[in-house]
Amino acid sequence: MPDYAALRARYDRATARLDAPFAAVDTEAFDANAADLVRRAGGKPVRVASKSVRCRALLERVLARPGFAGIMAFTLAEALWLARSGFDDVLLAYPSADRAGFAELAGDPKLAAAVTVMVDDPAQLDLVDAARAGGREELRVCLELDTSLRLLGGRVRVGARRSPLHDPAALAAVAREVVRRPGFRLVGLMAYEGHVAGVGDDVRGAAVRSRGIRLMQAVARRQLAERRAEAVAAVRRLADLEFVNGGGTGSVQYTAAEDAVTEVAAGSGLYQPRLFDNYTAFDGRPAAVFALPVVRRPGVGVVTVLGGGYPASGPAGADRPPVPYLPEGLAYDRQEGAGEVQTPLLGGPADDLLVGDRVWFRHAKAGELCERFDALHLIEGESVAGTVPTYRGEGRTFL
Repeated sequence: MPDYAALRARYDRATARLDAPFAAVDTEAFDANAADLVRRAGGKPVRVASKSVRCRALLERVLARPGFAGIMAFTLAEALWLARSGFDDVLLAYPSADRAGFAELAGDPKLAAAVTVMVDDPAQLDLVDAARAGGREELRVCLELDTSLRLLGGRVRVGARRSPLHDPAALAAVAREVVRRPGFRLVGLMAYEGHVAGVGDDVRGAAVRSRGIRLMQAVARRQLAERRAEAVAAVRRLADLEFVNGGGTGSVQYTAAEDAVTEVAAGSGLYQPRLFDNYTAFDGRPAAVFALPVVRRPGVGVVTVLGGGYPASGPAGADRPPVPYLPEGLAYDRQEGAGEVQTPLLGGPADDLLVGDRVWFRHAKAGELCERFDALHLIEGESVAGTVPTYRGEGRTFL
């Protein structure tokens, strides 16, 4: 267990000249998490999921490390911006309907060489062709395989609703369509097993549920490994694939062990947000935090901080708000929760906090924190070594 008091004291000393609210990244923890991802990948390159970082300087930092290669972007506009900024291997992880973006991509040879777009339906190819606006560049294409676990003849389904291409034959049919159409080149295949990579299997206080999750994930991994291998073989008979991408922070070592996979994706594990605390496979160090100032002391055992209502995306629930982190032992008032402008916090440590002191929080997810702050202060040891803009700080809000 970390020494929370010492960690809080170090963060407070390092940022003493800053006025809260602000966000920070502990670079020692960030680098340690990066090293652990590379270790778990077992020699296969790790593609960085930019949506979980949303800061160009930190994308550059991690990509400078051995073991990392390429970016997985979340919108076409972001992918083009990153490519124009010098990143030369950007995989768009989701289909797009950005007609202006496709016209720009099809009209610029450098962008077309750097960006790979995602397809899982021939209708998306039609949209791209209609948007080319005279651009003649051949576009790099990646297909996505649906990874969901289906049981009882398909009556039970576990996993995100992403690609409609579940079986190898369906994937191969779309692959043939890509290969036969001029203006496109099939270069990759992606399969993201979110029900394994993004669902913690060691939920505190829920031993029975945790065992159920581990059982589901073991079955899902076995089924997907077989189906993914068949799908890759079917597509390789039609095209010379440059990469087969899979996994996520929570499944890096399992996915990397599959012979059919050539690279794994990860991003959240760099910041280690609170939703990634509940895994048996790894134990990351919280790296991204934000500080809110104490502005009121309404009574015994309670303080109020400015701001704090920064919920994460996903199904609404108790695990979506940020969590009070330092000092240890603070909790939300159930009647108010994390507020738009102010947030009351309850617990014994509140009586030791003065107006102007800080409470440090962790966001539930990773990159979404950067949509709330325009800069990240980089804490190294006892000081702030630098301040870098988030996407928002650079005037970019892609979603």
